[in-house]
Amino acid sequence: MPPHPSIRSPSTWTSSRQAKFTVLFLACLFVSGCTGQAVRQVGTRDLTSGRPAGMAVADGVARSRTAGVLRYRIYRPTGADPGDLAVVGHGFLRAKERMAGLATALARSGVIAVTLDFCNDRLWDGGHVRNALAMMAVANALGARRVVYTGFSAGALAALIAARNDRRAVGVVALDLVDAQAMGIRMASGLKRPLIGLVGDASCCNAFQNGLAVYAASPSAVVQRMIGADHCDFESPTDWVCRLTCARGGAISGSPRQDILRSATAAVQSLLRDAAGSETRGEE
Repeated sequence: MPPHPSIRSPSTWTSSRQAKFTVLFLACLFVSGCTGQAVRQVGTRDLTSGRPAGMAVADGVARSRTAGVLRYRIYRPTGADPGDLAVVGHGFLRAKERMAGLATALARSGVIAVTLDFCNDRLWDGGHVRNALAMMAVANALGARRVVYTGFSAGALAALIAARNDRRAVGVVALDLVDAQAMGIRMASGLKRPLIGLVGDASCCNAFQNGLAVYAASPSAVVQRMIGADHCDFESPTDWVCRLTCARGGAISGSPRQDILRSATAAVQSLLRDAAGSETRGEE
């Protein structure tokens, strides 16, 4: 599917509505952001109890020059290639628990997945480059040889930056990516690996699909529109904070979250499979 042009903000979105949304959005996200993560004591511990058979889940820590101690959670299926890894980034001021659904789906499909807590982002600064470096640091700590970087919203932007700067990257899977200061456009234009974007309906929370301009900048980008998906559908599980600020209004016949998980999982599997095939053929 060819990339799509960017969609601009509707003129009906007034400045008063924008100001009201911004105040509510930032206040709510602050409740669930890194302030809550900082007091959580996370050591290396097994969390496998209650998980599906054939999957080991454990918490660990890694060191980063830019973020100090990085807390991550690894979902490791039995028999998976230890060199292949999917690194999963959460949204702005969210937490790794919000990407547990995707990590679990990936592990069930046979892919080792790891989520991590970003604490570089602040209310006034997304810290996208530092978050990308944190993703790369976790991949280093786990000895990855081939990496798919994936993420949601601002985490998708960090994933793109990481893939642009990591020779081990075999591709990017972006979930409702939100760009900032055209950083994603610059990264995508120089990306030599596949970029797969899953895109929800236009809303304030995905900057009215400004990620489409990112995909348009990459000659190899593939865009999959998840019709009827709001921003919250791309994290799993979501919570009242996201629903209050980003969920669609009115009655909902059904969330496309499971379709998103299936599509994202298939995309990661495809990138790793293609990379392994290229390596077997001796390609770069």
